[in-house]
Amino acid sequence: MAASERLDLDAEITERTRTESAAGGLTDRLRGSLGLLVVVQLASGSTFEGTLSHAGSQALVLDEPMHQVLVPYASAVRYLGLSRLAVTEPSKVRQGLGLASALRGLARDRASLAVLISGGSAGESVLHGVIDRVGRDYLDLAVTGEGEERRAANVRQVATIPFAALAGIRSARTPGC
Repeated sequence: MAASERLDLDAEITERTRTESAAGGLTDRLRGSLGLLVVVQLASGSTFEGTLSHAGSQALVLDEPMHQVLVPYASAVRYLGLSRLAVTEPSKVRQGLGLASALRGLARDRASLAVLISGGSAGESVLHGVIDRVGRDYLDLAVTGEGEERRAANVRQVATIPFAALAGIRSARTPGC
């Protein structure tokens, strides 16, 4: 009888563990993997590899040796190297900060970027420049040559890019990161 009760308890514990695991989302798994080396594969087949340094509500940040890469969750199709640990975000404020918030930070810093745009069947294209403006679901990129500063004479065009088309954004790492 004791053995039967023990089996019932073990089954209940197992079921509760499965239920708790099912309640966690991908962002919780990513948050549980902070500090790990992670590979993110995009729908196009391109990959980014780096140390996972941030997992927000709509995007993650990987630290590469010379750059940081922001990858919207919507552009990723596979992750390698994630921990089994899931960590929820306790702050309601941080839960509400999305992709637009991260992009506004890049615009404020006038960061020189390489913006990877998903092109459907055409693959991907890369635009270099600085974010001039961020809307609710788009950004305006002042397109320059690779490595050129954002000066009026260097701006070739201003490209409006919907968030849905963003595959990734690579920026130079800030000192001390």
